[in-house]
Amino acid sequence: MFGGQDSKQHTVQPYVTGTSVIGLKCADGVVLGADTLVSYGSLAKNRKTSRLMTVSNHCSLGFSGEYSDFQEIKSTLEELMISEYCMADNIPMQPRAIHQYLARVMYEARNKQDPLYNQLVIGGVLPATGEGYLGLVDLLGTNYESEMIATGYGTYIALPLLRKAYRPDITVAEGRKVIEDCLRVLYYRDARSIDTVQISTVTKEGAETTEPFKLETSWDFKKFKAGSRLIDESTW
Repeated sequence: MFGGQDSKQHTVQPYVTGTSVIGLKCADGVVLGADTLVSYGSLAKNRKTSRLMTVSNHCSLGFSGEYSDFQEIKSTLEELMISEYCMADNIPMQPRAIHQYLARVMYEARNKQDPLYNQLVIGGVLPATGEGYLGLVDLLGTNYESEMIATGYGTYIALPLLRKAYRPDITVAEGRKVIEDCLRVLYYRDARSIDTVQISTVTKEGAETTEPFKLETSWDFKKFKAGSRLIDESTW
């Protein structure tokens, strides 16, 4: 019966969501960045939510979209990593394998008409070669690799900045500054972002995610102060 004890309800839209995640592949690793806000519609619900997680010593993950769906993905992924580590002679899954696993998880949920409303950014280093790895999976299971990735509003604002800054020999230290600049611009332009962010770096030495910190910002730009009146002096 409809609404009965045996019925199952599917999520038809995301409720508590996080905005952009930014990733950049570097010569010696990968850098990911995201702010710490999740919003309930236009309400800034929680300003201290980490949207980055360390999956292993050589892989980190960031998410955009529904927070509860990501909690389910995180729980599933943590169980998988423990199982694989114990069953495979203490050899953890590599970033590319994690990327493909998540692609199949998202595709399966989509086929059941109950998608996980997330975009996932996977960044890591291949231990054998030291080469950086950066990939994306969305709620449809669409997945790809790239030298630079941005989700949410960052697709429009941050991706052009990443393309301008990218070089094949860019270092993780340089990449971190680029990611911070992108997050700063998003704070200026994206109503669903804040100035408290986290950065995750992955190199051959391991994966590390910073504690939340505030970006240095400036609101002294003339157009910020004057707004549209700088061009239009009417009372409208």
